[in-house]
Amino acid sequence: MKHIKSIALVLIMTFSLGCSDDLLDKLPEDQISPEAYWKTPNDLALFLNQFYTSFPVHNGYNGGIFEFDNNSDNLADIFINNRFVGTSTNPPTSDGNWNYSSIRAVNFYLENSDKAQGDATLIDHYNGEAYFFRAMFYYNLLKRYGGVPYIDKTLNADSPELYTPRMPRNELATKIVENLDLAIAKLRPKNRSEAFRVHQGMALSLKSTVCLYEGTWEKYHNNDAFAAPVNESDKFLKWAVEASERLIDEGEYSLYNNGTPSTYWDLFNQVNYTGNPEVMFWKKYSVSEGVSHYVGHYLPHTGSGTGVTKSLVDSYLAIDGQPISVSPLYSLSQENSLTTIIKDRDPRLAQTIATPGDLLTVNVGVPNEIFNFPTFKGNNEITNTTGFQIYKGGITDNAQRNDSWTGAIIFRYAEVLLNFAEAKAELGSLTQSDLDKSINMLRTRVGMPALNLSPVADPNKAFPALSDIVNEVRRERRVEMALEGKRFDDLMRWAAADELIVGKRLEGFKIVGSDMQTEFADLIGSSILVNAEGYIDPYMNTIPGGFGFNLGRDYLSPVPTEQIVLSQGSLVQNPGWN
Repeated sequence: MKHIKSIALVLIMTFSLGCSDDLLDKLPEDQISPEAYWKTPNDLALFLNQFYTSFPVHNGYNGGIFEFDNNSDNLADIFINNRFVGTSTNPPTSDGNWNYSSIRAVNFYLENSDKAQGDATLIDHYNGEAYFFRAMFYYNLLKRYGGVPYIDKTLNADSPELYTPRMPRNELATKIVENLDLAIAKLRPKNRSEAFRVHQGMALSLKSTVCLYEGTWEKYHNNDAFAAPVNESDKFLKWAVEASERLIDEGEYSLYNNGTPSTYWDLFNQVNYTGNPEVMFWKKYSVSEGVSHYVGHYLPHTGSGTGVTKSLVDSYLAIDGQPISVSPLYSLSQENSLTTIIKDRDPRLAQTIATPGDLLTVNVGVPNEIFNFPTFKGNNEITNTTGFQIYKGGITDNAQRNDSWTGAIIFRYAEVLLNFAEAKAELGSLTQSDLDKSINMLRTRVGMPALNLSPVADPNKAFPALSDIVNEVRRERRVEMALEGKRFDDLMRWAAADELIVGKRLEGFKIVGSDMQTEFADLIGSSILVNAEGYIDPYMNTIPGGFGFNLGRDYLSPVPTEQIVLSQGSLVQNPGWN
């Protein structure tokens, strides 16, 4: 086993090294020759292994995937989001995200994989993996920069394609879908694929996500500087429906439900997701094999240097299915305690934020550790910022308090259901039957009333210009996918900065007048900043005027200036960055 891992590592290093001063990160030309390497399907698998490190997973000293929303209005990190602040004015000289080395490696693979001999169906499956990864890499570039040069072959130092101009975003998105369609046609379904390898369901899921992203981007940015040259919103939204509905109708996946009230919370702290019907793809950790993370240390025992925002907490409906602004089950007087805030609310709220009495650690020989108050005292890495401490993803096993080995979910079926409902809503073709096989499956799991096509209007709805049903579909997405790193993409594709970011600060718990006020009286006004209404206001001194997100610039990142220079004029800068 160690010998195999060593071979794989050598191959990964051989094929992933790039020249940092080249326009499109060309790979060295002194590679292993195709004749010497491309012999068996296993050679193909070993080459493709390098791309599996590209998935977002638990990594480093932090709360793993459960802190990925630190770049959104769901979490208030101690390190304020510079993109939302809007203070950047000059494009960087270089940017590691503008990187074609992985794309070139995929191209190199596709130009040589036909030399392998063996099981033709297995070779075809591995080729499907390559198309999947090429689509994923271009999708990441699309989200960050918009249209970029599309290169589908390996280039040399004198290749004219090194000076390829940026492809319009709608055309690039179409190319991404074409790659995914090839992947879907070639990949085996999950039940016939090797464990921990890309399979057909993942490609369909990614296609639904890519098409929803581009469809809504083109719809809501149609009249601004970030519009596609040709608005093909409906085309992408229909593709999103087709991909997600195929997954729904095939019935290979379903929502996890262990029959307990804590089903939602239990989904996110399992060691082994093999056989979990909702988890389409995940990363396995093992301390004995030297692969672990620190989520057990940071969540929920410490504040982890972040905190859930009041905005997210307020998004959760009352248990009667109505917004808290109109439900008779909720009143502002409930804000004086974490215990009463979650009373008669969507159960996912109590399973996302820590509240008094929550189990933190099961101990042996001493009392279990129970949550009483947020962690406001300590250094930055353990301090909570808002009073709403993360509980989703928490690990109660004392053995995992330092090194943890719970799995990291990468693709889950719930997102497919949400993609389907949103795409149908945006097309104006959403039916009650559509809701019943998508969003209402999620609501049923946690005991919430079903959503219907004429929901109760929320006077405080996040998007006043949009219909009540679109607002509720978006609310469901926010609540279900909270703290999983999806929110930033949603805000960008919805062109939502004017409603939710510009001029706003991220608030937390109303600590003044609460049952926490006496406990933290010595910190209120110093390390715990509080606004005039008594709510924790962590950025009050840092950005007194609120976020300064530039609506004409900050929806896309700037192209690094060195790339523009190297392109000899073929690359143009993104809006607002010249």
